[in-house]
Amino acid sequence: AYAQHLELLKQAGEILWYGFEAWKFRLADNTFYSPDFLVLQKTGVIEAHEVKGFMRDDANVKIKVAANMHPVKFILVKKAGKSWEFTTY
Repeated sequence: AYAQHLELLKQAGEILWYGFEAWKFRLADNTFYSPDFLVLQKTGVIEAHEVKGFMRDDANVKIKVAANMHPVKFILVKKAGKSWEFTTY
């Protein structure tokens, strides 16, 4: 459902590109984090979007560590009725 949302934004010119599990971030030796989507905003800013129905502790730690280590905006995305709710890390 979120990929369809991103595709509509792309077709409307709101974003330039998106990719599913396109990058892997190294957090430590043998520890990686792959956000669900990378999104290239029309401003040139790259964002990492993680789509969750609920957040497990390990996923919460990984997104926070990745946000502290890498110069990319990390965003948690949750479905809220017919729209989306965003939390930026």
